[in-house]
Amino acid sequence: MASSVSGPTPPGLPPLPPGHGDYFTETQWCVLMSLLDATVPSITAVSDRKDDKTQLGITDAEFKEIVTKAQASVVKKLAVEDITAYLAESPSNDPAFCRAVRRVLGNVPPSAQKRLGGVLSALSTRPGSLLLTGYATPIQDQPLHIRESILRSWSSSWFGTPRTLYKIFTAIAKVLWLQTSPLFRTVTGYPDVPINWNPGPTEDFGFLQFDTSVSEPATVDTDVVIIGSGCGGGVCAKVLAEAGHRVLVVDKGYYFNPSQLPMPMEQSGFHLFENNGLVNSVDGSLNTVAGSCWGGGGSVNWSVSLQTPGYVRKEWSEQHGLPFFESAEFQNCLDRVYEFMGVVSGDKVRTTYRGQKLLEGSRKLGYEAHVCPQNNGGKEHWCGHCPLGCGSAEKQGPAVSWLPAAAKKGATFMEGFSVDKILWDESSSSSSWFGSGGKKKAVGVEGTWTARDTNGGVIGERQTRKVVIKAKKVIVSAGTLNSPLILHRSGLNNHHIGRNLHVHPVKFIGAYYEDDVNPWEGGVITTICTAFENLDGQGHGVKLEDTCMLPHSILSQVPWRGALSWKLSCLRYPQLSAWLSLSRDRDTGRVYADPVTGKLCIEYTISSFDASLNFEGIIALAKIAYVTGASEIDPFLPGVEPFVRSSPGTPSIPTEEAKEEDYDKGVKDPLFEKWLSTLLHQRDNAPICPPYISAHQMSTCRMSSKPENGVVDPKGKVWGTEGLYVADASVFPSASGVNPMVTNMAIADWIANGVARDLGKKT
Repeated sequence: MASSVSGPTPPGLPPLPPGHGDYFTETQWCVLMSLLDATVPSITAVSDRKDDKTQLGITDAEFKEIVTKAQASVVKKLAVEDITAYLAESPSNDPAFCRAVRRVLGNVPPSAQKRLGGVLSALSTRPGSLLLTGYATPIQDQPLHIRESILRSWSSSWFGTPRTLYKIFTAIAKVLWLQTSPLFRTVTGYPDVPINWNPGPTEDFGFLQFDTSVSEPATVDTDVVIIGSGCGGGVCAKVLAEAGHRVLVVDKGYYFNPSQLPMPMEQSGFHLFENNGLVNSVDGSLNTVAGSCWGGGGSVNWSVSLQTPGYVRKEWSEQHGLPFFESAEFQNCLDRVYEFMGVVSGDKVRTTYRGQKLLEGSRKLGYEAHVCPQNNGGKEHWCGHCPLGCGSAEKQGPAVSWLPAAAKKGATFMEGFSVDKILWDESSSSSSWFGSGGKKKAVGVEGTWTARDTNGGVIGERQTRKVVIKAKKVIVSAGTLNSPLILHRSGLNNHHIGRNLHVHPVKFIGAYYEDDVNPWEGGVITTICTAFENLDGQGHGVKLEDTCMLPHSILSQVPWRGALSWKLSCLRYPQLSAWLSLSRDRDTGRVYADPVTGKLCIEYTISSFDASLNFEGIIALAKIAYVTGASEIDPFLPGVEPFVRSSPGTPSIPTEEAKEEDYDKGVKDPLFEKWLSTLLHQRDNAPICPPYISAHQMSTCRMSSKPENGVVDPKGKVWGTEGLYVADASVFPSASGVNPMVTNMAIADWIANGVARDLGKKT
């Protein structure tokens, strides 16, 4: 039956509290907005320009030519008035954009706010502006075209500080403008609601409620408390509940039913992801995306369901001393995960336009490639909005499959619960600290529960209460970024906690075709090329996949080569296809808590070895785009201009008998080879790269055969403890080399069955 409503009813955003933004002075905010406006400025013909401080003017003849070319560059017929209004839009005139800026920067650690504020203050003075821009005039007083030229100069500066400022200001402006601009949606046709939207069923989890008028902590008793409702926690909940044990699943995130999904881009960042959608590494070289809602990453991931590769299983077995990973039992775990989620592959998966191009190009070049298995329960699931929440409930993530199955067997649930620490048995030797000869016994957790507001939502005023959960077993499934922080807050000091971080660094490449393909439609990732997965002979290489095409995800990757150029690139969004190069990183980083605020910090800088892997993937993807007829190929790298084809691409099937002199030169086209050499130059000369992206984090509580080599033992139990386990991607011995969901679930299945057997031993 078709839905009687036209679209989802997302939860909205809470109003900014009074005084929010006081970390910057009025002058500092003025400087910041002047730079954001210079990134995505109002562009008009000189005859229509009213103020050179707020508008970028170009001659009337040039403007007319630009509008005419813009009309010709897109398949969709656009009125001159629409293009003119789009170019004239200024971010700072949009209250939604201004609120978004304040909301995002409000989540930045105070130390980073202070550093950025210092730079903004310097730019507002004559000496500081002269030092950083080459002009004595404070930057906020400069005409817009001068501010734009300053940003251009920063992008190619020999010095690190200007390049860092360029990255910060252009990244903020691009992402938040794409999230909030109504005119972008008008000219591109991008909808916040998928076509044929029809919400799936709502699950009744019966979340525990507490009286917040009572001051003393509430107490809950259970057999097993599971911290986290994601891919690891969801599987553990089902296994243990079906084994007859009392299970309580807690999560700091909230459940959003399908009628609220998908959310608009800005709302999804706030409600569904860690830290408003983005956690930057300390040095700014890595942007990390991680789910933080009911169902965890499994609620916002991209449906890819790949099993652990054999060469990775062999490494974990032989190099890490964990033979389980080469056993038939581990394969049984993988198979159970596949069966329960109804994973399909091959011709049962409908591939997208860009996915078909990946398969076609790989075939032409002799690369191994195939359709990606999907956890869609056998449904077509033609929806590119899934990273914003799956409204159809077809994707079989934890909130749709594993957790409802646990509920049917009596599991209980608590949303909005932030864990402060794990509780330990204080009696006799069991209270000894890790490493002092005894074992600490976990007996529960303590934390803070935050109720929903009086309307049942999460954006109004809400009340809190302390809750103590008593349990026989504690399973930490809070994810690779947060599980180690919980262990540290609970007094554990194993050196490996938080270390050995793998992130599968990602780089993107885009290509424009003559077809108007509406890239936001269809599955997010539908195909994969595995030809480059073992470039060093040790299992380190790249996977090539089609990728998420939501505007804020992919257009923010298009390099800012100037205001007009970037705005015009966004106008061609309906014809854009993009792919990613995902490396199985050899080298590692760490996560830790900020010593002042306690907030998550990531220390990770990609090594030259791992960066070289990504570049091999980008070069291969450029070749794939070329042989499939792309009219323009953009490697999304500063300093490298897009390759623009001088003649139409060769059709996949010749329309007439070919003559020898007409044979397609393929990737041996001299012009294309010359352009490729610029990519190789970038690879070999430590390029100034935009940040890498990570949607997969692993190994910060890695499994090991000996306590001195990791955090948990082969059964997932934390070394030196009793009753405490970790079951999420943080236990991977090293990077999985594929999207980690299925591997995570299979390991959780193994750990949970072990816990169930242990609990079954009645004393």
